[in-house]
Amino acid sequence: MSNQKPRAKRVTKPPHKPTVKNKNFVKKQALVGTPQETIADILGIDAKTLRKYYREQLDHSLAQANGEVGGKLYNKAMKGDTAAIIWWEKTRSGMREAREGDNDGTPPSFTINIVNPN
Repeated sequence: MSNQKPRAKRVTKPPHKPTVKNKNFVKKQALVGTPQETIADILGIDAKTLRKYYREQLDHSLAQANGEVGGKLYNKAMKGDTAAIIWWEKTRSGMREAREGDNDGTPPSFTINIVNPN
């Protein structure tokens, strides 16, 4: 006869089953930029599980959001909105403002005038 105690059965969670409701929730949250860890926490799952079962919603929502916002920015720029044009040029076209010292690698110079109060 053995003196060993019987092992307790390990209780495991059933595998996650994505629902249409959860897919829509993940899509909306990803669309507005909610961090994946936060979305997973709300659903009561691990972030790794979120990425496993909701990869399509996570990836497509970001692309959709970028497309919609980019389209609005483009339309504003095409209508002559100066701020939108400048932003587009700096971020999409790679343009930037030239500053003194940019071309030769030296930092910009400036002058300080000290005025004697007497």
